[in-house]
Amino acid sequence: MKLWQKDYTNPAQVEDFTIGNDQELDLHLAPYDVLGSLAHTQMLSEIGLIEPEEWPQLQSALRAIYESASSGAFTIEKGVEDVHSQIELMLTRQLGELGKKIHSGRSRNDQVLVDIRLFLRAEIRQMVEECDSLFQTLQSQSRKYQSWLMPGYTHTQVAMVSSFGLWYGAYAETLCDDLRLLLAVYQINNQNPLGSAAGYGNSFPLDRQRTTELLGFDNLNYNVVHAQMGRGKTEQFLAFALAALGATLSKLANDICTFCSQNFAFFKLPDELSTGSSIMPHKKNPDVAELIRAKANLLQNLPSQLALLTSNLISGYHRDLQLTKDIIFPALQTTHDCLQMTDYLLQHLQPQADLLDDPKYRYLTTVEVVNKLVLAGHPFREAYQIIGQAVEDGTFEPDLDMTHTHLGSLGNPAQDKVDEKWAQVYAKFEVKKAEEAEKKLLGGF
Repeated sequence: MKLWQKDYTNPAQVEDFTIGNDQELDLHLAPYDVLGSLAHTQMLSEIGLIEPEEWPQLQSALRAIYESASSGAFTIEKGVEDVHSQIELMLTRQLGELGKKIHSGRSRNDQVLVDIRLFLRAEIRQMVEECDSLFQTLQSQSRKYQSWLMPGYTHTQVAMVSSFGLWYGAYAETLCDDLRLLLAVYQINNQNPLGSAAGYGNSFPLDRQRTTELLGFDNLNYNVVHAQMGRGKTEQFLAFALAALGATLSKLANDICTFCSQNFAFFKLPDELSTGSSIMPHKKNPDVAELIRAKANLLQNLPSQLALLTSNLISGYHRDLQLTKDIIFPALQTTHDCLQMTDYLLQHLQPQADLLDDPKYRYLTTVEVVNKLVLAGHPFREAYQIIGQAVEDGTFEPDLDMTHTHLGSLGNPAQDKVDEKWAQVYAKFEVKKAEEAEKKLLGGF
């Protein structure tokens, strides 16, 4: 069944090629297609295109389909092209000709647009909560291990004294930047494209402000051509946000892989988060961290994939855009998995104490000693030369009596300030409006 079916059929080979993975991927959209249809048909009833006695029947049937979709019982039957056709078929079987009225004033173009916007809105909300959990774990560990010293590196060479508190806290504050980008994407996505039809509007007196309100969108894509141009572009914005998260998670996972090795031994990796070797009895491999690193690295390629897919398309809809789902939907699941597993990993990672007792870190405090000479009255360049010569002569003596006081330093990691930064961005995800609108459409389901 196709909503556009004429008096001919496509060869099976063409059918399979054009539909692709859509039936599988559309199952993710089923609850959101129902939400869009609930709002659209309520608006149609309010402007007189659906009779007052018909609307409650449609509403009841759509809510039942939503329950099926939410429970995982919803399927797209063989021979049915997509989720939109399946839902309309189910309504028509139950309600007869009334079921066909839900498509009035819509195209599959704006229907899938609103489905994806609602789906991405929910996905971003979930992702924000996962980021928040990870942030809280990082901050908790930063406070717990604030005074535990560890080596800091530049150019992969021993450089200066750091701490586990700074290490954990650095990733927490990096997540603040990632959250800002995710917020921008959430706000761009949270605009209503419904009513744009195939990208040029239609002659029905649709109330697009009403569907915006019913679906809990913050704003409306006013220009109907602009609404259709958002297909692919919105996914690109999201791809940049996922890539940024991927960069953070990859670097963190790479740190863990490196710092758990015997040559560093900054952390102890619990047995349950490692695997053994089939030939070497002593091995404890950081497979979990390695897979996070690999999956997160693949996320960084998302913007390139979507740019290649959507480049050189004129305004208006193109079937090319169908493939954005093949790229974004699996990437979203990968991001959820990586955020959750990174959080779990960090909760069980065991920092090791007294690392700086190892002689190879003897020169970690050269800068500290130079600074003490400067504070005693030596010009910096002279103090630098004195300590440099002591290193060359083998007479340098480390000094771990450090008095860092500036904001963000060893003695003042500023976790409270980072908490404030996080809270300010987190609060801007105004999700209550959307949640209440969806709940109202579903009658408290």
